[in-house]
Amino acid sequence: MIFSEDEVERYARHLVLSEMGGPGQQALKRARVLIVGAGGVGSPAALYLAAAGVGTLGLIDDDVVGLSNLQRQIAFSTAQIGRSKVEAAAERLVGLNPHVAIETFAERITAENAAARIEAFDIVLDGADDFQTRLWVNAACVAAGKPLVSGALGRWNGQVGVFEGQPCYQCLVPEIPPDAETCARVGVVGALTGVIGSMAALEVVKLITGAGEALTGRLLLYDGLAGSARTVRVAADPECPVCG
Repeated sequence: MIFSEDEVERYARHLVLSEMGGPGQQALKRARVLIVGAGGVGSPAALYLAAAGVGTLGLIDDDVVGLSNLQRQIAFSTAQIGRSKVEAAAERLVGLNPHVAIETFAERITAENAAARIEAFDIVLDGADDFQTRLWVNAACVAAGKPLVSGALGRWNGQVGVFEGQPCYQCLVPEIPPDAETCARVGVVGALTGVIGSMAALEVVKLITGAGEALTGRLLLYDGLAGSARTVRVAADPECPVCG
């Protein structure tokens, strides 16, 4: 795989990294990553993955850009209010890096379409804002043998985890919490989405290039108010209906 002069200059800071170099950048160019949800987590993650040179990015979201999104969803502008999120994001991403192919799906992930959408990609980054969608995505990733990078947040706190085989996301969340909070109800500080989305994008880059140690089977918990983070190991549930 040969890079153009534009790509060599564009990715110069990657190419001099000992953990990445030419082979890592080539792996990024070959990769196909699906981002579920073009919102708080997916928006900054998509920007950084496009900038990094991921060859193909898939975006799936059925929502349109709203004024209240602009406090944290930095892929969008005021002029794009009312437009499909995936189409608006695709426009921004191509403007950022024309070497990246964008595939858009203006729909929600469901139990019926999750397998078909995920099968066509190498890695899935899940930034969905509801537990049911996360569980559907997880089940499809386990069935297809695809790595899943999961990012979630609310108020001032966020988390990022990587799941591949056992344990899976459902080992962490066996059932949908009856008192699950939403950002619309409890709020979220805008800059937190940049932190968690960027961390999720970093895990995707590490998985693709083999650099460092991914958060596989672990969960990074970030406390924005305290400015602290800790990592915990996720235990595999032998009774898990998805991966057990």
